[in-house]
Amino acid sequence: MTLRRRDFISLLGGVAAVWPLAARAQQLKPVRRIGVLMSLRADDPDGQAEITAFAQGLQELGWAVGRNARIDYRWGAGDLNLFRQYAAELVALAPDVVLASGSVGVAALQEASRTVPIVFVTTVDPVGAGLVENLARPGTNASGFTSAEFSLSGKLLDVLKQVAPAVTRVVVLRDAAVPAGTGGFASIQTVARSLGVEPTPIGVRDAGEIERGIEAFARRQNGGLVVVGPVSSMTRNLDLVVTLAARYRLPAVYNTWLFIRRGGLLVYAADSIDQYRRAAGYIDRILKGENPADLPVQAPNKYSLAINLKTAKALGLTVPPAVLATADEVIE
Repeated sequence: MTLRRRDFISLLGGVAAVWPLAARAQQLKPVRRIGVLMSLRADDPDGQAEITAFAQGLQELGWAVGRNARIDYRWGAGDLNLFRQYAAELVALAPDVVLASGSVGVAALQEASRTVPIVFVTTVDPVGAGLVENLARPGTNASGFTSAEFSLSGKLLDVLKQVAPAVTRVVVLRDAAVPAGTGGFASIQTVARSLGVEPTPIGVRDAGEIERGIEAFARRQNGGLVVVGPVSSMTRNLDLVVTLAARYRLPAVYNTWLFIRRGGLLVYAADSIDQYRRAAGYIDRILKGENPADLPVQAPNKYSLAINLKTAKALGLTVPPAVLATADEVIE
């Protein structure tokens, strides 16, 4: 009995010695670092909804902040200098992967590093912007999800004419410095004549340029407004654009959901919340060893229409029942 007891005690001692080692091994399991570069302000409710969807997507795939993942957020607020500053900061943290919103943020990250893996969302024409080599095999350190094709801009004008048929002129807000802006305007030019509309582009470099351009345009009647962006170039002036459209009574259509809850009349766009949720899947695949150069860039699953009836009423517009029937969201 004594011998067995001694053996038993020795066994317990051995197990006791192994337990701390096992626990320590679990604790030493590496925490993966994820950077996030957003184009909005940190206090923007739409931005918070987007990162919440992203975090939920990660959690569903087994990544939990504080357990096996750490997320570092930076908010560019539509400021090119901030994008560059925060891109450099995130790269300096040696992340395993970075999520980036918009082509401006992705470009800033690629300036800082051509090796840190990047997953992008809400980005237009990543090939034209030089972010990837092609959509099927990106061939760079970036891949992700586009928010639109250039043909969408033509559809924006079509939707506007259905709701405001009296519009014969439109001012097109676009960033001429990026392919998404020039391509979007070109798409509108392609369909404008068939719809009986004369398009006029204005720049979005700052609030003054936007305000002067819209004010000058609004001196003539039968005008409307189309935003083709990209949004990352206009983040600081989203509210200003909606305010000016209301002030000058311009029926307006926008290419991102960020405008609809600010009082915008019409939005026809992909769901950004869905893109952030889907981006978690690419982040997961990269953390498990896949290369963004081999992950195909994906287009939106669906474009949705939102209509603000309160704004329509203020403009004296009656939305046709056929258009209302196709809307995914109606704000009354």
